[in-house]
Amino acid sequence: MRGAREDSSSSEEGNKELRKPFLNNGSWYKMLGSRQSSIIGSSIQVVKDASVSILFCVLIVALGPIQFGFTCGYSSPTQESIISDLNLSLSEFSLFGSLSNVGAMVGAIVSGQMSEYIGRKGSLIIAAIPNIIGWLAISFAKDSSVLFMGRLLEGFGVGIISYVVPVYIAEISPQNMRGTLGSVNQLSITIGIMLAYLLGLFVNWRALAVLGTLPCAILIPGLFFIPESPRWLAKMGMTDEFETSLQVLRGFDKDISVEVHEIKRSVASTGKAVTVRFADLKMKRYWYPLMVGIGLLVLQQLSGTNGVLFYSSTIFANAGISSSNAATVGLGAIQVIATGLTTWLVDKSGRRLLLIISSSIMTISLLVVSIAFYLEGFTSVDSHQYSILGIVSVVGLVTMIIGYSLGVGPIPWLIMSEILPVNMKGLAGSVATLTNWLTSWMITMTANLLLTWNSAGTFAIYTVLAAFTVAFSAIWVPETKGRTLEEIQFSFR
Repeated sequence: MRGAREDSSSSEEGNKELRKPFLNNGSWYKMLGSRQSSIIGSSIQVVKDASVSILFCVLIVALGPIQFGFTCGYSSPTQESIISDLNLSLSEFSLFGSLSNVGAMVGAIVSGQMSEYIGRKGSLIIAAIPNIIGWLAISFAKDSSVLFMGRLLEGFGVGIISYVVPVYIAEISPQNMRGTLGSVNQLSITIGIMLAYLLGLFVNWRALAVLGTLPCAILIPGLFFIPESPRWLAKMGMTDEFETSLQVLRGFDKDISVEVHEIKRSVASTGKAVTVRFADLKMKRYWYPLMVGIGLLVLQQLSGTNGVLFYSSTIFANAGISSSNAATVGLGAIQVIATGLTTWLVDKSGRRLLLIISSSIMTISLLVVSIAFYLEGFTSVDSHQYSILGIVSVVGLVTMIIGYSLGVGPIPWLIMSEILPVNMKGLAGSVATLTNWLTSWMITMTANLLLTWNSAGTFAIYTVLAAFTVAFSAIWVPETKGRTLEEIQFSFR
């Protein structure tokens, strides 16, 4: 009997060891919470402030989406120089641009299960390493094979980042700040895109690739200074670590007992159903959030925004804009400003309303761009009318990006991280992220070729798809503003 008890105890200790997070919370958090701490009072108060603590965590993980955006924006200012230096054809460069999406699809497949097994922070560490290697491979590439390999590697890391970061932010944020903080994910992506555009004006494509390593190089050490997601810790049965993490995030002077009870109740209600079978998907609590999450992430890409962002310099040149690279930088800056506005609006106006307004703006502006490109085909290049149509095209594209940034860009990732049930978040999140990247690959692979074939027809297709997004948002998307993650989950039952 004694031997059996020892074996049982040993087994339990072994299981507990397996459940430890990949990156521990660190004893310094407990030190900060101690009344006996020797840190000067004013310094303690800064750390104890919940908003400062959460903001610091969000700023650290936001380096991942900055890397994401840098990857998206890299191909625009470098197209001509890479094609010239490595003797690539237009179709080969289009393949290079789209390979990040192929790598991201692989990353998306493993992202959900990885983040469930080793935690959110451990997954970001794993994502950062191939990103750094990929950028260095691009920088030193002498032929297309190394160039393509580097693009695949950075795409793999971005695929993991695109799922894990919004989930982590949603899980650490209080309900009244979740929309604002969740929108920081997309804001960081737009900052990364703008940085790629801006730096591309001053450095060559190899130096730009080296600069691309910086976000993840800073992210890795930064992750050691923030706590793991308390909801993940609770799900893994690490009660002490869960409560410590939540206390750090809410502030050491805050009473977290109510939130602790809600999270424990939510975890307990799904504890018996660790996995979801295909037969369970007929239940509304599963098929509805999965359908909304996948639908929004697919429609986000079908509007063609990534095609515009990846090849904006070429589009502006086709529109007759002489300083196409400078116009691209301006486009990136406008996107940052519009997304910044969304971070302020999303917890005030709600997710669903912003999605409807955003997709409506995109539909109208894409229609204007399509008509402008169509009329250019009947106008002399040297005429005054051609210049006016070029300006109309640029204004339409800028308005489209503003519309995208107001809702269709940030909100699908936010809603996906909010509505997926706890016991299927890993699998469903991977599926939703995979479909997003698969659609993105289709758009980026074909956009350059379609624009060369017929710009007006390409934007007409995007117009129809943007209009469908309006209908989908109005009919299917639930409002999640002002509700805890646990309340959202119970609403689907």
